[in-house]
Amino acid sequence: MGQEKLGSSNPDIIKAVGLFGGGIAGTGNVCGAMLGGIACISGECSRGDLSEKESPIMFKLGHKLDVAFEQITREFGGKNCADIARVDWRDKEQVVNFYQASDSRRKYCHQVVGETARALGVIIEEEME
Repeated sequence: MGQEKLGSSNPDIIKAVGLFGGGIAGTGNVCGAMLGGIACISGECSRGDLSEKESPIMFKLGHKLDVAFEQITREFGGKNCADIARVDWRDKEQVVNFYQASDSRRKYCHQVVGETARALGVIIEEEME
C-alpha cells in the first residue's frame, strides 16, 4: 500500500522486509505489518548516507502510524505478533495449524495487515495534500 500511494514499485524492498513476518523472523515480537509500514516511511523519508538530511516529517509519520497501529491492535492486547497470532513460529504443528485450520487466528493477522495498510495509505495521503 505504501509503495502504491507513493507511486513507486520496488520488489527489492518487499524482499528486504520478508523476515518481518511472525514478529521479526518468527520471534513473536512486533507485528510485521507495523514494521513494514515503518520501513515504507523510512524508505521514503530517511537518508541514504550521512551527508544527506532526513525529511523532517519522518518521525511525525512514524508516530502517526504507531498511534494508528496501537488502536488497530488494542483488541488483541498488544502490538506483538504473539498477541495477535498467538503462534509459536518455532513449533511446526502450530504453524501448520495457523495456515491450514479454518478456525486459526490467521484471520486476525489478515485484519491487522489490512487495517495497517489502510492507515498507512491515509497517513501518506494526508501528508501529500
